[in-house]
Amino acid sequence: MRLSPYLAFAKKSFLQKSAYRFNHLMSILNTIIRIFIFWEIYRTLYGGRTEVDGITMSMVTTNFILSLGLEAVFGVDDYYLPNRIRDGSIATELLLPVSFHGRMLAGNLGNALFQLIFHFIPAFAVTVLAIGMEAPASPLVFLAFLFSALLGYGVLFGISFLMQMLSFWLLNVWAIMTIKNVFVNVLSGAMIPLWFMPDWMRGIIRFSPFSSIYFTPVQIYLGQLSGREILFRFATQGFWIAVLLAGGAVLWKKGQRKLVVQGG
Repeated sequence: MRLSPYLAFAKKSFLQKSAYRFNHLMSILNTIIRIFIFWEIYRTLYGGRTEVDGITMSMVTTNFILSLGLEAVFGVDDYYLPNRIRDGSIATELLLPVSFHGRMLAGNLGNALFQLIFHFIPAFAVTVLAIGMEAPASPLVFLAFLFSALLGYGVLFGISFLMQMLSFWLLNVWAIMTIKNVFVNVLSGAMIPLWFMPDWMRGIIRFSPFSSIYFTPVQIYLGQLSGREILFRFATQGFWIAVLLAGGAVLWKKGQRKLVVQGG
């Protein structure tokens, strides 16, 4: 498979993102404000204490900076397929000599690269200088964190990919995407660190794909997992990527047989 067409799609997505500079600046400000709001809320809840149930305020701060920063990078276009089905352009897309799924992934990766360079790094620098965060447990652990974050992106893309396939049967996927985003925000640790969840709920969340998106990379970064546990988490993330993409592929095949495009 030739990679050059997909690199071109990724480049196009990267350049399109750079065209809206004011919107981009507002996005950076939004991420910074959200981190500060969560930090202030938990600083108030801690009431001057440095630790609650073994979880330090520094760990909570690090969780929010990394989770909300990665959330900004991981922005996936949930309406890539639905929009093309609605306007009928999916018919043209299917005639192109490239994989539709590959084009979808390439566009999202181009956007993620832009967000990493021009969104995450500025927001990260401002928040770390202002409130500080913990350093990675070791250089090797930091590399494991980066790899886990990449797998976390794969899990998030897989969830979006699976949900988008439902647009073959639904007239509007806005509601289901909203529900999906609520589950991701709450159960991934981005909004509420999973350390503070009840034990029974943490047990359930561990068997879902959501904790693999942000919380697993954060745990690795903080050195909370042993080498064997890190490998197990890598395998878990890989498992969910495979399951979600396979499920999406099944719905894609069934959806194409159902697809009817009108107009001209």
